[in-house]
Amino acid sequence: MSEAGEAEADVVGGLLDKPAAQDSAAPESAAPWRRLAPGTLLVTAAVMAGIALGAGVPTALGISNGLGPVRAVGWVLAATLLFVACGTGADYIRWRRTRYRIGAERAELHTGLLLVKRRSLARERIRSVDLTANPMLRVLGLVKVRIGTGEHSGESTLELDLVTRQEGERLRRELLDRAPGTPGAHREGVLAALDPRWIRYAPMSFLAPALGGAAAGGLLQISDWFGAQRQVVDWIAHRLADTPLGWAIVLLVGAAGLAGVVGTLGLWVEMWWNYRIEREPGGTLRVRRGLFTARSVSIEERRLRGVELVEPFGVRLLGAARLDAVATGLAHDDEDKHVDHKNLLPAAPRAVAQELAAQVLREPVSPTRSATLTPHPSAARGRRLRRALAAALAPVLILTVLGLLVTDVLLQVAAGLAVVALPTAVLLALDAARNLGHGISGGYLVARSGTLRRSTVALQRAGVIGWTVRQSVFQRRAGLLTLTATTAAGDGAYHVRDAAQAEGLAFAEEAVPSLLTPFLDRGPA
Repeated sequence: MSEAGEAEADVVGGLLDKPAAQDSAAPESAAPWRRLAPGTLLVTAAVMAGIALGAGVPTALGISNGLGPVRAVGWVLAATLLFVACGTGADYIRWRRTRYRIGAERAELHTGLLLVKRRSLARERIRSVDLTANPMLRVLGLVKVRIGTGEHSGESTLELDLVTRQEGERLRRELLDRAPGTPGAHREGVLAALDPRWIRYAPMSFLAPALGGAAAGGLLQISDWFGAQRQVVDWIAHRLADTPLGWAIVLLVGAAGLAGVVGTLGLWVEMWWNYRIEREPGGTLRVRRGLFTARSVSIEERRLRGVELVEPFGVRLLGAARLDAVATGLAHDDEDKHVDHKNLLPAAPRAVAQELAAQVLREPVSPTRSATLTPHPSAARGRRLRRALAAALAPVLILTVLGLLVTDVLLQVAAGLAVVALPTAVLLALDAARNLGHGISGGYLVARSGTLRRSTVALQRAGVIGWTVRQSVFQRRAGLLTLTATTAAGDGAYHVRDAAQAEGLAFAEEAVPSLLTPFLDRGPA
């Protein structure tokens, strides 16, 4: 058994399994073994039928000329039934060979036929029980349960696919049952709930133009599948034949932007509908959200190390921010790439985000609001201006050279790009310099940086396990350095960028006394 408290044994070729009562120690034998929900087989049959029909319809159309419509449909239906029967039969074996139980000390899962897997987690190490249900599972009253210890290895997670909704809730309550916390000024129950007006922030994200481009590419791809791409292009060209080139480009970009806005609104509704965050007895934060796919994520407060206030540029212009948790053991869901378990609040008014941060951290005022941030020196602003101007001038110079060698049209494009890009680069660089800051608020160190994505992180000083001091040649000449606070939570490293050398080292020493002190050279007394 490993130090982390998990154990797994794989038996290759084992066709028979020992009785459940003989698999574990005596204290666990009293806990009954349970099976997954029988509805799992119905879900498998429905999924297999969908896959078979998706492939069978075009196949039937393709062979109908040779065999005739009736015979073609008959062959496809027979193949579909055989495919569904084989897939469901294989899943029936998995269902029969899978069982789990929750004992006084361990949660155990046994599954497999040729490859028998026996995995167990120590209950004292279980930190999360997350429930997920897509639309089909919600109709059938089923959920997928993911039990984790907060570590990033496959052996630290048990997945029950699938159980009833009532069983999933029972497991979550039982496994996360903790001694009631000390009552205080911060309430239990619902801390925040969805306000439909927050949807106005969704189109301001950088996802909108990405979805707009994806929509345009998808239209061309689908038309190509049906051999109609040329007709689609000709139809668009015919509609814009009498429109000047500049306005035609504006119309096309506007149409793609509108598609992106619609896409972001739909994605926001699916992700955040029915959102609410609540504190449960025993110190567990539970975030529930989702319109079609319902998601429930639990975060133990004792593994919470701080919060991060995230303000993408467009959202920040409207005075809004998103709130993320800085906690140990949170990771992206491998099966749902849109889910980030650290999200505590969607883009909402900044005051709402600050209030929720205070409630989550059990502080009178959020450290991201109360901390007095020390601005960084003018040399940091100079570095940002130089980098921004270099990034803006590079394409202008390339287009200018090509214009001199190839065509004068590129010279006009270069001039237009310079008129737009250079002032934009300067403004963004000045904003990035203004956003730099660091400070201390009670038990938290606070660091802020970024312009297109401004981030203000409040990290528990006790959660910092190391400092990394980095100084490039150019930083050394300017008297600057970058501090990196290393922690086991969140992204693992949080940066204080381009701080004054003496000021940054003094900040690190004050934030976590004695951690950096042995490495400081204070010079002669």
